[in-house]
Amino acid sequence: MRVTFATQAAPGRANEDFVAATPDAAVLLDGAGTPPGSDSGCSHGVAWYSHTLGSTLIASISQSAAPLPELLAEAIKTVNSIHEGTCDLTHPGSPSATVIMLRRRNDLIEWLVLADSVLVLDVIGDPEPTVICDDREAQLGARYRAEMDALDSGSHAHVSAHRRYVEALRSHRNRDGGFWVAATDPLAADQALTGTMPADRVRAAALLSDGASRLVDRFHLATWREALDTLDQHGPQDLITRVRAAEHSDPHGERWPRGKTHDDATAAHVSFTATE
Repeated sequence: MRVTFATQAAPGRANEDFVAATPDAAVLLDGAGTPPGSDSGCSHGVAWYSHTLGSTLIASISQSAAPLPELLAEAIKTVNSIHEGTCDLTHPGSPSATVIMLRRRNDLIEWLVLADSVLVLDVIGDPEPTVICDDREAQLGARYRAEMDALDSGSHAHVSAHRRYVEALRSHRNRDGGFWVAATDPLAADQALTGTMPADRVRAAALLSDGASRLVDRFHLATWREALDTLDQHGPQDLITRVRAAEHSDPHGERWPRGKTHDDATAAHVSFTATE
């Protein structure tokens, strides 16, 4: 595997994304859960949670051949143990994170996707990439977006509407019929999308937080194929630069209504070579 990645915080904020890689694996997390003015029950914050869970995952995936959902469940338990004595892990606003795990093991590529970060596989012989995204939150969120999307992004009214939107979704988080994300319940790992593919069929993969994938799935300024080509030919930072240019061209969310004018953006590009 050859891995390149870039990550960039939204202007004026700590970066709540996490990305890391080993010679045989890559992980990407996008932290979520606590908009301004909303309580979380955790003294550490979203960035701490995503970075701590991500660090735990990259360590475990490099040391264990266990199934990816098992590794994720154990990592959630480990992070719980670190702050259960200081934080209220039963609070509905506890920090959470999306998760992508990708591993090459023997002659297989294995993956896990939980929540709305996007994994794109460039499959040899297929005209279109394989796109893996857990869209349950987006489907559910469509019920609650109307007020937020009608307001000027960045305005005080929009900030308040975004907080109400996030708090409305909390009652559906990690529940049957709702959506699933890494937070305090290790059983969420069993709800992840998982799969395998022969390694000799996969040319490359892209791991994208939703702040990076929005170039394709929200702004519609590129196709998934074009995004893969950008990553391959120009690198992850170029893709993020294109996202930022689009965001700056629409600062009030008139063309592309969205919860955040700017979001943390992280992209990793993984190229696979044949094993010796």
